[in-house]
Amino acid sequence: MSDVLKIDVVTLFPGMLSGFLEESMMKRAAAAGLVEFRIINPRDFAEDKHLKTDDRPFGGGPGMVMKCEPMFAAIESIRTPESYIILMTPAGIPFKQADAVRLSETKKHLIFICGHYEGIDERIREALVDEEISIGDYVLTNGVLSAAVVTDAVVRLLPGALGAGEIATEDESFSSGLLEFPQYTRPPEFRGMKVPEILFSGDHAKIEKWRHEQALKRTKERRPDLLENNGENAENNA
Repeated sequence: MSDVLKIDVVTLFPGMLSGFLEESMMKRAAAAGLVEFRIINPRDFAEDKHLKTDDRPFGGGPGMVMKCEPMFAAIESIRTPESYIILMTPAGIPFKQADAVRLSETKKHLIFICGHYEGIDERIREALVDEEISIGDYVLTNGVLSAAVVTDAVVRLLPGALGAGEIATEDESFSSGLLEFPQYTRPPEFRGMKVPEILFSGDHAKIEKWRHEQALKRTKERRPDLLENNGENAENNA
């Protein structure tokens, strides 16, 4: 079994994703052989002369629905026994850091289906999809942007993806159940705003205690729901 994570994104709008995959960490991770990306356009699998991938919904209503035939053909052309197929949809489960960890550690081939128009034919979901994911309670033009978000969260967790700074992922927001503590760098004072003295103390135990307190304070102020959902574990594991 290959150690390279394969990620395929099935979308009608490949140009929305190509630039994202060719910059920053995504480009470095691919160049290092940690991940392989492909973008598959269902329109390439349409069989009519107009390359039609959508049609009006049965029962009436506004908008168009993505058709079965091109989507099934696109997925079946790339699916293997290792494939795990994810539909990006507002109706999916809310995506959390724990999901990024799970996908990065347990899956070898991710296929993202990106819907468009009024959605996809329900038979696509029933027959092809292993999991449905949402990145938030709002609606986007299509699923490409949400697939990019999940891809970023997963790839950055691959060993070596962040290079020398990969250890930083352990202390990031949501990894401990708390938001991240405040960070500072040079200069020590800027326009009258000073870096907290504790960070210059060299006492790592005191610094860690301060960071925990700040993370807890920030979480209580901004995302108290995280503490409610995780209970005391979130408060004790900063």
